[in-house]
Amino acid sequence: MAYRPSKKFKKTLLGSGAVVVLAALNAPAAVSFAEEKYHAYKIAQPGYKKQFGSWAEVDVPAEYRINAIHAALLHTGKVLLIAGSGNDQKNFDAGTFETILWDPAKNTFKKIPTPVDFFCSGHTQLPDGRLLVAGGTARYEVLEGGVEKAGGGMRVKNESPDKAVTLKKGTVFRSPSGVEYVSKFDVTVPKAKREFEISYFKSGQMKPWKTKVTAAEARVFVEARKAGPQALTTEAAQYEVVGLKGEEADNVYGLAQKLTTEKQDFQGIKGAYEFDPRAEKYIPVAPMKDARWYPTLVTLQDGKVLAVSGLNDVGDVVPGDNEIYDPRTKKWTKGPFRYFPTYPSLFLTKGGKLLYTGSNAGYGPAEKGREPGLWDLKKNSFTKLGGLTDPDQLETSASLMLPPAQNQKVMVLGGGGVGESPKSTARTSIVDLSADSPVFTDGPALPQGTRYLSSVLLPDDTVFTSGGSEQYRGRSGSDILKAQFYDPKSNAFTEAAEPTVGRNYHSEALLLPDGRVATFGSDPLFDDKDNTKLGTFEQRIEVFTPPYLHRAGTDRPALGEGPQELDQNGRVTFRTADAGRIVKARLMRPSAVTHTTDVEQRSVELGLTKGQDGKSVTVDVPQDRTLVPPGWYMLFVTDANGIPSEAKWIQVG
Repeated sequence: MAYRPSKKFKKTLLGSGAVVVLAALNAPAAVSFAEEKYHAYKIAQPGYKKQFGSWAEVDVPAEYRINAIHAALLHTGKVLLIAGSGNDQKNFDAGTFETILWDPAKNTFKKIPTPVDFFCSGHTQLPDGRLLVAGGTARYEVLEGGVEKAGGGMRVKNESPDKAVTLKKGTVFRSPSGVEYVSKFDVTVPKAKREFEISYFKSGQMKPWKTKVTAAEARVFVEARKAGPQALTTEAAQYEVVGLKGEEADNVYGLAQKLTTEKQDFQGIKGAYEFDPRAEKYIPVAPMKDARWYPTLVTLQDGKVLAVSGLNDVGDVVPGDNEIYDPRTKKWTKGPFRYFPTYPSLFLTKGGKLLYTGSNAGYGPAEKGREPGLWDLKKNSFTKLGGLTDPDQLETSASLMLPPAQNQKVMVLGGGGVGESPKSTARTSIVDLSADSPVFTDGPALPQGTRYLSSVLLPDDTVFTSGGSEQYRGRSGSDILKAQFYDPKSNAFTEAAEPTVGRNYHSEALLLPDGRVATFGSDPLFDDKDNTKLGTFEQRIEVFTPPYLHRAGTDRPALGEGPQELDQNGRVTFRTADAGRIVKARLMRPSAVTHTTDVEQRSVELGLTKGQDGKSVTVDVPQDRTLVPPGWYMLFVTDANGIPSEAKWIQVG
């Protein structure tokens, strides 16, 4: 729909002789000023908003502005924004870790004490509404040329079957040639494993018992006490633990293969916490076996959580040792072994298999773990899925399960090459998992190659996508100030109002209970097109109001009183004066998003029955927990014009 300025507006805009003269002299500043004024006028018109939506910046008091690395919607309606150290070495060194709780309904903010550095952790929604947060940062990277002292991973062995041993941070390991290395963290090595062997004489008589001891092992990062070439080594050797005496000195020792001054990557932590939305605080639970930085956490059909990938405590990608968290025992156990690059996008599908779309957020070799496929956890088998265009450009791509979840269609959008590759793709691809032999097929292209795209499910069964950048971390001013809607039914994009805040690396977007979309973060390398000015983290919050809310005004369908739990048949009934206009209902799982990775959100189609008195509606929730994982959900109902209600919260057990 075209919009023309009124005569009064034209007089205001062009009435100044100076402006006309400057424009005639081809003065770019004057032309740009005029264009900006007209654009501001256009997007403020009610007709424009009803077609394209609108954006508004949230007023965030200075003391609550943080580097939002993670965002999660809680069942209280509040949004947890986690920075940890916020990709800021100074904050890390000072032990300054931040979390803010934002109430979008009241626009109030609260600082939450943050016990460890959750920067680049993983998170997922638990069945009781708590948010599990696991992993984070133990050490910041040191780039090539900045490493002054040789360092690397030390494998600490314990041959004693009688007791575990704990070596404190600062423990010294001495090489055979006398070079000393210092541990940067505490490390506990379990007891060695003792096994009894029974053998027999030919006569059948039992021989005396034999004992076999298998040494236990743990890793720790070490750094040379002194700089210099004498500390560099790529040869395997055994290292003495300085300070140990007698039997303990014989039983406990270090093994290292490679101690160099090459680039040292970020290192993860083992810590895990549950955030309690009611108490509004972090509660510690058992730590993971492996440290993880950039892990993905995904809730399974039984309410347990699978933790996958991440950089470990020496900065290597976890080789495939995955873990399962049980929210009832608050403990971790061993999961099925499979390698993935960091922050892999894994979606629980009907039947219980996990779909790996190939989307990830970096770290890991280009030739390993990048192909999409279906992972059967019970059999630990992986079936690759073909058909994907630009398969070498899945890093920093977005993935989501298209609405409704019953259709079992998953979409991949955009992405780029591995690492700091200049490649980016406009490709979208869709896989229909209900097909006999599912393969990816191309969907409509994005306006341009896009990394870090945010994609959010809306209650009207469309997908809202916005932001991103064409180049790695927005280099050369390549942030994309565009947004669009994807309609799964028509398989097409349509234009949406343009955001005013650029979003690239470390940005997030999520659906709010009132039907709006909130966007956070962005961590550009540079703040200018010439790449000369170092980037600053984007701390503004911008909220998108979709067209359906502008069309509705104050006239939205509304749900009244009703329970927050399902009955024994999986149903729940709400009183409403709008029963006659309600045509469909959706159960929408709240987001927990970071690094373009949101494996939580899904939209489930519900059965809908209207009361005989015309004053109530009953919704019927599918009982298949591979389709509807346990947890808290937002219930939206919509009318024939796609106008949604505000959400009611329902717990699915």
